[in-house]
Amino acid sequence: MSRKIVKKIFVVDDNEMLSMALEDYITRKTMHEVQVYNTGEECLKHLREQPDVVILDFNLNSEDKDAANGMEILQAIKKINKFIHVIMLSSQESYGTALQTINKGAEEYVIKDEGAFEKVVNLIDGLN
Repeated sequence: MSRKIVKKIFVVDDNEMLSMALEDYITRKTMHEVQVYNTGEECLKHLREQPDVVILDFNLNSEDKDAANGMEILQAIKKINKFIHVIMLSSQESYGTALQTINKGAEEYVIKDEGAFEKVVNLIDGLN
């Protein structure tokens, strides 16, 4: 009998409603711990808590123009701890953008559509 490992998940998105909805979805579908941050800078301050997975919005600076964007936060996370899994979540449907994030260390790139939350949960459960 296999036992699922509980993971610590950080959701980082400046869209508060989306963040709360994703947090709710993950906690209803899994046993994982979820923490939500509305800025990448806030997430970076808490990396010492060693999340297993960071779900990171690509356009983090849409609300606060001075905030770092998702690509900058991805690079900072990987500099601090290259073993943290990062799943980029974005409304950008560009293959170039997706490839760019993967090249910088993201595990996956998920487009925000009606199946995005389910894809994210499946990806989290598939990570070791």
